[in-house]
Amino acid sequence: MKNPFTDFCAVSYQKKDIPLERILRAKVNVMDRILEGYNRLVEEEARNFIWVVEQNRVVKTYSSAVKSIMNLELEQEDIEEFCLELEQSNKFAYMISGPAGVYISAMVNYCQSKRVMLNLTDYKRVFHFLGYKLPEGKTLVLQGRMGDYIGAALDGGCLTVKGSTGNWCGAGMVKGEILVTDYTGEKTGEWMLGGEIHVSGGVKSKGLNLYGGKIIEQGKMIFPLS
Repeated sequence: MKNPFTDFCAVSYQKKDIPLERILRAKVNVMDRILEGYNRLVEEEARNFIWVVEQNRVVKTYSSAVKSIMNLELEQEDIEEFCLELEQSNKFAYMISGPAGVYISAMVNYCQSKRVMLNLTDYKRVFHFLGYKLPEGKTLVLQGRMGDYIGAALDGGCLTVKGSTGNWCGAGMVKGEILVTDYTGEKTGEWMLGGEIHVSGGVKSKGLNLYGGKIIEQGKMIFPLS
């Protein structure tokens, strides 16, 4: 009598990928590309020996960041993971605070989520330039103590800081809204063209060069003065 299972033994089965494994591999690939792009950016910036905060330098850094990430399908989890890498990892030859914040801002602006929330409360590292060029239709919520130039060149988005910011908050913002629950540092709104900055705690000082927009401190407008 023929063994009824003989035919089954002769069949060659090809192992199929489990969808979860495929997803995890894709996520690793995305993070590898994010880290590769950031390392390439900071290595280029480090050749200048010092990262100077000036408009042309910031614009160039942002353009380089966008080129590195614009073809990636980014989600909030990718941005959170990258922030953790910056906080904990030794994978980076150079740690320059300005480009790090600009790179994160590019990721936020080009990610698929319309609303991004980043809790940086327990971070020892302070990020600058978060919310840079935040576009219309995007909402960014930051929690913790932030660095300088938060919301700089904001371009229509809504930025909420559940905490305090350093100096030059909203510098050069074009339109949109910045909400800060605690305090802002010196020269808040410097070079501001439009939009509104609401500060619930206090403003250490407003910018000397303000060309438009509004700054409201504890519900009272301090720019423009009526």
